[in-house]
Amino acid sequence: MIYTNNLTKGSIFKALFRLAIPIMGTSFVQMAYNMTDMIWVGRVGPRAVAAVGTAGFFTWLAMAFILIPKIGAEVGVAQSVGRQDMKEAKVYIKHSIQMIICLALFYAFVLIIFRKSLIEFFNLGEEDIINNAINYLVIISIGLVFYFINPVFSAIFNGYGDSKTPFIINTIGLIINMILDPLLILGIGPFPRLEVIGAAIATIIAQITVTIIFITIAKQRHELFSELNLLKGPDRDHIRKIVKLGLPVALQSGLFTIFAMFIARIIAQWGPIPIAVQKVGSQIEAISWMTAGGFQTAMSAFVGQNYGAKKWDRVFKGYFVGLAIVSVIGIFATSLLVFGARPVFSIFIPEEESIRYGIVYLKILGLSQLFMCIEITTAGAFNGLGKTVPPSIVGILFNGLRIPAALILSSTSLGLNGVWWAISISSMFKGVVLTTLFIFSLKRNPETKGLSVFRLLSSYKHS
Repeated sequence: MIYTNNLTKGSIFKALFRLAIPIMGTSFVQMAYNMTDMIWVGRVGPRAVAAVGTAGFFTWLAMAFILIPKIGAEVGVAQSVGRQDMKEAKVYIKHSIQMIICLALFYAFVLIIFRKSLIEFFNLGEEDIINNAINYLVIISIGLVFYFINPVFSAIFNGYGDSKTPFIINTIGLIINMILDPLLILGIGPFPRLEVIGAAIATIIAQITVTIIFITIAKQRHELFSELNLLKGPDRDHIRKIVKLGLPVALQSGLFTIFAMFIARIIAQWGPIPIAVQKVGSQIEAISWMTAGGFQTAMSAFVGQNYGAKKWDRVFKGYFVGLAIVSVIGIFATSLLVFGARPVFSIFIPEEESIRYGIVYLKILGLSQLFMCIEITTAGAFNGLGKTVPPSIVGILFNGLRIPAALILSSTSLGLNGVWWAISISSMFKGVVLTTLFIFSLKRNPETKGLSVFRLLSSYKHS
């Protein structure tokens, strides 16, 4: 069997980079969707940003549903490819696509029916912000099936070892979004000024385009998508396997978003500007966690294929090579957020009061970027082994502790800054604890117990 990127042979460094660079590009494309919206909505004002940011919590929460079939497809396809079993890979592809469509329709239905109650949870107190948030949420929900299915298509290609195709396709969607955003948000030329609604419409059109291209490419990739028979009912065994792989990660993601919603309620007592600052700040911070997320996916595919091929020396070595790479990224991100806070934040919201809040946010969160990058990459290594529970437990535990920590610290002289410190410190703990757990599990594994990190890394060119 010949496939696009065999990760079980050759240089580990080159294999990881060859796979990770397009995935990181795809991650940046996904981040750029939100950044583009924030840049143009920011020109309308912080109240519009607060509306989009509030509704955006529910698209963020959507990742909890997306991750179940996404992780199942990514790990299932990678391990099947590593075993040279394309028949089994196709079974994972079929079940993942069926599952994501059902989940998308269910979640969209819930958002539309309960739209008012969901937005009122945040106690925004400003009628125009509430109405804009509801309108944005409803429009995004109408096109949610496209928002859901595109990450699963990307995961299928990534698990197969082809990370270039989803990068190119998602980039096309980004370009369309970048063109439509100023036209629809600000009403340039013959287009009406739709502001928040325009941002939602631009995003949906871009996502629909991406889905159409994915389907077109899928029809040409017979080795992956032939004989799927999506209309045939799924079997329980594979649904169970996909849920087992994806559910812990999905729970972590969902609870992370729910915890963030409670944090947003705490922040809301300081008014709409801190809400907007957190939304914009988190998008800027995404420079590092989306980059690390690209390496997480690459690490998952790399470990998955080598685990399937029973090449434990490459699993061991690949993890530490990846860790070294993301450490550089984390240090760079820290430097950018700490020393470049003002010029970076002012790109999004030019108002001086918002900039002052934003600078403090970025500097405090900047201190945890290295730890966050290490945690995300280590989670990818766990996922590749099919052990999705440990990173989920660590993530849920420390993300949950953010709420009491934020309440305690914000009640001191730190005020609002105490909330930012609660988030940053918890990220540091997650990085240290999860990395320690993975290294400990490698040392206890009979297949890797005798391996030396320094010996393997010194000879990586010949592996």
